[in-house]
Order: sequence, then C-alpha cells, then structure tokens
Amino acid sequence: MHKYTFTQTAIKDVYIVEPTVFGDNRGYFMETYNEKEFREMGLHYTFVQDNQSKSKKGVLRGLHFQKKYPQAKLVRVLEGEVFDVAVDLRKGSETYGKWEGVTLTGENKKQFLIPRGFAHGFLVLSESAMFAYKCDEFYHPEDEDGIIWNDPDIGIDWGDVSNVILSEKDQKHPLLKQSKTEFIL
Repeated sequence: MHKYTFTQTAIKDVYIVEPTVFGDNRGYFMETYNEKEFREMGLHYTFVQDNQSKSKKGVLRGLHFQKKYPQAKLVRVLEGEVFDVAVDLRKGSETYGKWEGVTLTGENKKQFLIPRGFAHGFLVLSESAMFAYKCDEFYHPEDEDGIIWNDPDIGIDWGDVSNVILSEKDQKHPLLKQSKTEFIL
C-alpha cells in the first residue's frame, strides 16, 4: 500500500502530496517523507535542510528563490492555515510565469512539492501558522532573490490582502519582466 497520494497540478513537476494518516483515539501518525515512495513516482530528491517558521495572520512571505543554487521544496503546515504558491521561472517551460497554489493546513496535512526553478511564497490565513519545509539545496543568503508578490502579469489570486504584512525586502522585489533570472529546464 502506498503511503502517499501524488496529484500532478496544472504545472508539470509540481505536486500536491497527501500522506496516509493513521488515526485513533490517541491521535494520529503519518510519514511526512519517504525517499523510496517518492522515487517510485519519479521524484528524485535528496533533501539536505529542513526549515520551520511561525507567522501571524496576514503575513505574506515571498516570492523567493535562489539564483545559482535553486532549491526544490517539500512544504507543509504543522499548525494553522496558509495559501502556498509556486511560480514557474523555468526558461522554455510551457507554463513560464504561471502559478499554482494550494491551501495547506495542520488539519488537511497536504504537502506541496515545488521543484527547482520556481519562486515560492505563502500567505497566512489563520491567526498564526507554523510552516515547515525540506530543501534539496542549502540556503545561501547571498544568492537569494525574488519576484514581487502582486505582479499583475503573474496574477496570483491571494484572496483578501487588505491587511497583508510584508518584510521590507519582500516589498522591493522586481516584477517578473524586470527580473533577469531564468532557470534552464
């Protein structure tokens, strides 16, 4: 029996991953990652770093990526609810500049698998959210970059952003058409 359901999104190589949850009156158990099962799906990742953050309602983090050291990410929410987004920056991709989004919650336990060559961001929908993700490349602060979260050419439907909270850095990212970063497929 497979421990995961992998749902291909409208963007090639981006998946919604749903683990099998075993629950009873004590609580639940689930595997959040199993290299063998991912490889059987053709998803060959070697994750080298785990990250975790906690944010309050309205916080929007993104859209982030690394230029020379791109990262694939397997993201999930431990507590709360976020709207998570991936934007295709792969040169020559049929979906270049397109986005895919999914609501991740501590309750639905869905995960979002984002390959290298994408910008990533999320908006916290609940009062607070604890967010965790695996990366297949180490973080290099000198290599980070981004695209502005509300780029009209990308057109992400974030929902209600009347009270969005952004870092100073995230307020200054360029539009996609101003960015020089393109990842080769």
